[in-house]
Amino acid sequence: MLLPSEWGDTCVHLVQNFFQTVLGFIRSGKNDQARTLLQVLREPNETHLGLSKGKSQGRALGSASAQDVWKALSESEAAASGLLQDLEDTVLMVEGISVDIISDMTTNIIREPLIRYTQEMCALYGILLQNGVASGPLWNSENREWFSRFERLPVTQQGKLLLVPKAIVRRHLEYDAGEYYRHYLLEHLREVELDANSSLVELLKNGRRRVTKRSLEEKYGTGKAVIVRETQKYPEVLRRYKAAKREQDHLPLTHEDLALIENEAQPDWQRLLAEVVQLTPGNEDADKYEKAVEALLTALFYPVLTYPIVQHEIHQGRKRIDITYTNMAVAGFFKWLATHYPAGHVFVECKNYGREIGNPELDQLSSRFSPTRGQFGLLVCRQFADKDLFLARCRDTAIDSRGFVVPLDDEDLKALVKSRQDDAMFLSLRLLQDRFRGLIA
Repeated sequence: MLLPSEWGDTCVHLVQNFFQTVLGFIRSGKNDQARTLLQVLREPNETHLGLSKGKSQGRALGSASAQDVWKALSESEAAASGLLQDLEDTVLMVEGISVDIISDMTTNIIREPLIRYTQEMCALYGILLQNGVASGPLWNSENREWFSRFERLPVTQQGKLLLVPKAIVRRHLEYDAGEYYRHYLLEHLREVELDANSSLVELLKNGRRRVTKRSLEEKYGTGKAVIVRETQKYPEVLRRYKAAKREQDHLPLTHEDLALIENEAQPDWQRLLAEVVQLTPGNEDADKYEKAVEALLTALFYPVLTYPIVQHEIHQGRKRIDITYTNMAVAGFFKWLATHYPAGHVFVECKNYGREIGNPELDQLSSRFSPTRGQFGLLVCRQFADKDLFLARCRDTAIDSRGFVVPLDDEDLKALVKSRQDDAMFLSLRLLQDRFRGLIA
């Protein structure tokens, strides 16, 4: 799960901890303990992810298939040899482990972080929660055991719901056995045959030597058993495959992808923008303005900035931040920003003022920064009497090592919306790039 955030790190830890616990039991011959852990896993219908029509009724994981997973792992040479390290490796090297099963296992294991996310999003958007709802199995990474409790969760006629951040939803797992076999293992075996000048080597009329994939498959065979056997001989091939996957940008689904999959409308950018810029400046509509800005920015910066927290308390509640986003960028401006500056979170202050924005508002936002929370924020307001002067003040703040503030007024929001409509992934963010360059140039 390539998700650069504290929430993502928690999920990765839980998945790795569970999988290593199961493998440890299997390798030490404690098969009953391994089977007991796996049998807790069920199809997580409360997320309503999948292709079922009507009521969710997934078929990927249940008591019988959990038994199959244990059997596949316990009989796997890859598991016994230590070749398996991560849950995703099973897709490459264990027969009977499908992408659907990996997805279901992961959802079960990270259920507790999903519950916390669901509760926070329901609080943000005013979704009713019901007390005393059975949580389902939760993984305790310290005790390495399952537990359960009662939680506050949304409930419908179809049962309880778990919300899932759109930024972590994928159509396909990044690891693919066919890709690994054809483009990594076979290519390596081709070089082995060429170096040995074996009988598989053909000499062409132009003097070039070649080894065909068909001849390689005839000699070595196909399937996951072959992948395990040859990877044990050449483990560097698997390391190279994993390294290549880490270097790739695993981009989330776009708004357009999700709309197509769900047969739903894409965000109405003009409506979201109008709900911000058509408000009357002044304190009377300050709350409406903050909510409208959050709705616009959350849609605008998806999938880069996620997990909005409104009126985020810091310093034991002595200070508040209007909106705090988690920076989950895997590419583009916000990825670059987080690589070079403390920007794990991005802070937003909303000022629906009918008067000029000045140093007090700038200092208010910069006082929320810290090396651990992040040092980048957006100050969103209606307009500037002298924008160049305020940009100079923002530069002064940066030069004094008090953080990086990018101001955005109504006209800037209009420009960002237009750019978003022109670019589905919205990664370049030229306006923000130019503003930030002005802070550090």
